[in-house]
Amino acid sequence: MPGMVLFGRRWAIASDDLVFPGFFELVVRVLWWIGILTLYLMHRGKLDCAGGALLSSYLIVLMILLAVVICIVSAIMCVSMRGTICNPGPRKSMSKLLYIRLALFFPEMVWASLGAAWVADGVQCDRTVVNGIIATVVVSWIIIAATVVSIIIVFDPLGGKMAPYSSAGPSHLDSHDSSQLLNGLKTAATSVWETRIKLLCCCIGKDDHTRVAFSSTAELFSTYFSDTDLVPSDIAAGLALLHQQQDNIRNNQEPTQVVSHAPGSSQEADLDAELENCHHYMQFAAAAYGWPLYIYRNPLTGLCRIGGDCCRSRTTDYDLVGGDQLNCHFGSILHTTGLQYRDFIHVSFHDKVYELPFIVALDHRKESVVVAVRGTMSLQDVLTDLSAESEVLDVECEVQDRLAHKGISQAARYVYRRLINDGILSQAFSIAPEYRLVIVGHSLGGGAAALLATMLRATYPQVRCYAFSPPRGLWSKALHEYSQSFIVSLVLGKDVIPRLSVTNLEDLKRRILRVVAHCNKPKYKILLHGLWYELFGGNPNFPTELDGGDQEVLTQPLLGEQSLLTRWSPAYSFSSDSPLDSSPKYPPLYPPGRIIHLQEEGALGRFGCCSAAQYSAKWSHEAEFSKILIGPKMLTDHMPDILMRALDSLVSDRAACVSCPAQGVSGVDVA
Repeated sequence: MPGMVLFGRRWAIASDDLVFPGFFELVVRVLWWIGILTLYLMHRGKLDCAGGALLSSYLIVLMILLAVVICIVSAIMCVSMRGTICNPGPRKSMSKLLYIRLALFFPEMVWASLGAAWVADGVQCDRTVVNGIIATVVVSWIIIAATVVSIIIVFDPLGGKMAPYSSAGPSHLDSHDSSQLLNGLKTAATSVWETRIKLLCCCIGKDDHTRVAFSSTAELFSTYFSDTDLVPSDIAAGLALLHQQQDNIRNNQEPTQVVSHAPGSSQEADLDAELENCHHYMQFAAAAYGWPLYIYRNPLTGLCRIGGDCCRSRTTDYDLVGGDQLNCHFGSILHTTGLQYRDFIHVSFHDKVYELPFIVALDHRKESVVVAVRGTMSLQDVLTDLSAESEVLDVECEVQDRLAHKGISQAARYVYRRLINDGILSQAFSIAPEYRLVIVGHSLGGGAAALLATMLRATYPQVRCYAFSPPRGLWSKALHEYSQSFIVSLVLGKDVIPRLSVTNLEDLKRRILRVVAHCNKPKYKILLHGLWYELFGGNPNFPTELDGGDQEVLTQPLLGEQSLLTRWSPAYSFSSDSPLDSSPKYPPLYPPGRIIHLQEEGALGRFGCCSAAQYSAKWSHEAEFSKILIGPKMLTDHMPDILMRALDSLVSDRAACVSCPAQGVSGVDVA
C-alpha cells in the first residue's frame, strides 16, 4: 500500500509492515520483562543497601513501562495484520498507535539514563543485582539504538514533498499545476538518487564518464519509480505472488508440441556444433574474470595453484604479453584456458566506467584469435550496466535503426579503440594470419562482445561472437535480426539478465501492481507463504484475486492499482504508457543473435543441489525472453560457474549418446 504519512511526511514503510518487527520486539520485551520480574522477586531482599531503594524503584518503574509498551506493541501488531495491501481501512488507527509508541520512547530514554547514572554512582549492593540492572540498562539502550536505526532506514528524503501527494493526490489541481508538481518531484527524486549512488560509489573516482554514469543511473531509477507508491515489502509480496502465479499457470498448461528432428537434420547438427563451440569458448569468457572467479570455482586448491604467481615478480614470460594490472590474474587465466604464456597477445584488467577488462589470445585448437571481454565485477561495471538510455551505434552496416544500450556501447567502443588503435589485432593476425576472429563474453561482457563483433565485422567479415547470458536490453530489433548470422547467445534456465531490459522491468512493475492489488490476503500471510514456497515448494494456488462478488470489479482495468499509483495528473490514465515506455531514451531493445536455451530437466529440489542435474538444449526465439521469470534460480542461473557446469554436463551427455540416437534426440528440441 502507499507509504504511511506520519509527522506530515511520507515514510518508506506501510501500516501492514509492522507484523514481523512487532512480533520480534514483542518477544524481546516479554522475555526482558520476565527477566526483570525474576530478578526483582529473587533478589529484592538484597536491595536493603545504600542506594538500593533507587534500584528497586528503577526496576518497578521499568516493569510498568515495559508492560505498557508490550500492550501497545501487541495492539500495533494486531492492527497491522488487518486488511490487505490495497485496503488499509481496517488499519486506520495505526498512526495513533505509532504516535503513542514513539512517545513512550522518551520516558524509556529518561529512565535508561537514570539507571545508568545510578549504577555509575557505585551502588554498594549485591553484585548479582547490580549486574542484572546493568544488563537491563544495556538492553534498553540497544533497543533505543535499534529503533533510531530503523527510523533512519525507513526515512524517505522525498517524504515531505510526497505526503500530500500520497494521501489525496493533486486531483484538485489543473493539468498545468499537476504537471509542474510532477516535474518538480521527478527533479527532486533524481537528485536524491544521484546522492545515494555517489555515496555508494564514493571510492571509484570522479572523472567525466563516472559523472555521466551517476546522472544516467539516477534518472533511470527516478523515472522507474516516479509513477508508483510502493514500499519495499510490497515489491517482495508481489514477487512472491508472481512466482506462485507463474508456476500455477505452467502446471495447468497443456504440454506444448515439440518438433524433434532426426539425428541427421541440419538444425540438430548446427546445434551440436554451436554447443561444442560454446563449451569451448566459455573457458575464455570465464578466464576474463581473473583470479576471483577461479578461486570461487576452486575454493580448496585455487589459491595454492595461483598463489605463486601473485607473489612472484614479473618474469620474462610476462613481458611477452602486453597489458596492465595483471597481478594474480595471469596465473588463473592460464589454468582456466590451458594455454601457454606465448599464446596471449594482450591481457588488460584496466577497469573504469565504460572501460572493461579484456584478453586477446591465440586459440590453436580452434584456429582463432579470441577476444574475451569481462562481465560485471565491480561498481564501475554496475554503473556501465545501469547507463541504460539508448544511443545510435556507429557501425558500418546496412541497418537503419542502430539504437543500442549506451553504457555497453561505450564499453564496446573502448575495447574497439584499444584493439585497432593500439595494434593489438594487427599483432595477433601477423602471427596467425589464417586464423579467424572470435569474440566472447559473459553477462555485461557478452553484450559488449556482441556490439564489438558488429563494429569489427566490416574489417573482419568472418568474425564470430559467442555471448553467454547477455542482457536482453542491448540493441534494436533491426540489429537483433542483422546479428543472426554471426552471433550466438547462450541462456541458462530462468536467468534474469537475458530477460532484463527497461521495457521488461516496466512490465514486471505492472504485473506486481496487478497481482498485489488483486490479492485478498494480508501482506504478512503472503510473505510467510512465499518464503515457505521458495524454500520447500508446495501448492502454488495461493489466492491472487478477490473472492465472491468483488470479482466483477476486476473487469475495470487496473482498478486496484489506483492506490499504488502516484500519477494523478488528468493527462494520465491507468491504461496509458508509463514514463519509461513513453521516453525516447528507453525504447524496446532486444538480445543479440540466435539464442540457445539450456533448460534443466526433472525436479531436483528447490535449488537443484540434491543430485547431478541434466539439461536439454534448443534454439529459442527472442520472444521467449520477453518476460522476467521469478524463481529461486533466476540469479544463480546467471553465475558463470553454474553455466560452465551445465555446459559440461550437457556436452558430455550428448557425446555419450552419439551411439544411441534414439536417446540423443530427446535432449534436442527446436522451437
